[in-house]
Amino acid sequence: MNNATKSDIGNNSTARRKKTKATAPTAKGLHRMDESAKGQFGGSQGQAKIRSNLATSDAFLKVCFKPRLNVNESLVKQSKRKAAKTERDFYKSLSQLAEHYGIEPMPIQDFNYPYNISLSLWDIEKQLRNKTENCDDIRLIQKGDKTYFVLRERCNTGASLFYIPVVPLYLMLKDKTRRKTACLLLSVCTYLYRIADVPYYRMEGSYLDWHYEILGEWIAMDEEIDESHTYKKELQRAEIVGDKMGQKIANINNLLFFEQRLKAFRPKNNFDKECFELADRTFKLYCEYPNESLYRNAHYNNAFKSEEDDDDYYYEQTAITMDKYISFFAESNGLIYETLIESVNNDFNEYADTQEPTIYKTFDGSSITNKNLDFENRFFKILNRLCTLLN
Repeated sequence: MNNATKSDIGNNSTARRKKTKATAPTAKGLHRMDESAKGQFGGSQGQAKIRSNLATSDAFLKVCFKPRLNVNESLVKQSKRKAAKTERDFYKSLSQLAEHYGIEPMPIQDFNYPYNISLSLWDIEKQLRNKTENCDDIRLIQKGDKTYFVLRERCNTGASLFYIPVVPLYLMLKDKTRRKTACLLLSVCTYLYRIADVPYYRMEGSYLDWHYEILGEWIAMDEEIDESHTYKKELQRAEIVGDKMGQKIANINNLLFFEQRLKAFRPKNNFDKECFELADRTFKLYCEYPNESLYRNAHYNNAFKSEEDDDDYYYEQTAITMDKYISFFAESNGLIYETLIESVNNDFNEYADTQEPTIYKTFDGSSITNKNLDFENRFFKILNRLCTLLN
């Protein structure tokens, strides 16, 4: 394949993001954004059951009640003529949506307007969440004299940091007994960097480059930290190994020999087998989506946008963009790592939202986009597995 033509690490001209005020680093690492404290839930036994002291019939339990739903006030206040038009549009849009996703809407003809619409919304949202992995939100939009459904599909990243360590891969490449396994993972990393556009922490202007730069300045200003201090040694290793691995990961030959390495590889243990399976999944994704970037379905935020919401700068500054929580970095242990993760989490606390791959489908009678999140779903599983193996 000859489509990997990205520039090498260090030559990228991406503009530096707006810097936030640095907080005093502390040695405490977090693996997930806004991770909940452990032990907040009760034991598996739970609380003692509470029973009524009166003998009652169980007939009540055999009665099926329809859900009590909130009906949009604008629907209630419509004139009969406009209500009839809304209902017609609604059924047309519902039919198009049901055909697209292969679902069977519940019969609602026996219910009066507008409860029938509200009930149908409740039903199809429930069905879509069971049917579609990425179903996130569905809205009934009234724009001008038209009424139609808009569905949002979103890839849930789980509020995780997908930081890929390169020092473990560097050590594997230096070990003759593990070099072939390391070369497989190197091909995976080259695909992630050159094709999928995963940022590299030694690339000027990248988010983690800025954080490592701040750490370096903080260490340089601390008079108690001498040349032999662990902080300085770890930072130097992050820089030296990072530059060496940057050149290796950017090398196009890792993609050209990807298939050959897979065919020649013979796993010797479970770790080798897991690395091979990951590399095989990555190569198949590369073959199916040879030019796709992780940003292909990125929006500045996850909200339903109106025509007035076109302030891209505002959305960018209030959402944790994907280049901030997906990246190559040095290693996942040591003082520098702990301080880096603490600094990143402190920065993320300033944001109200997280940018995730998102697509919108409009069911207004026009052609429906054939976009999907298959690439993203598989991509994030690969990222997660690679981080686990290298950690």
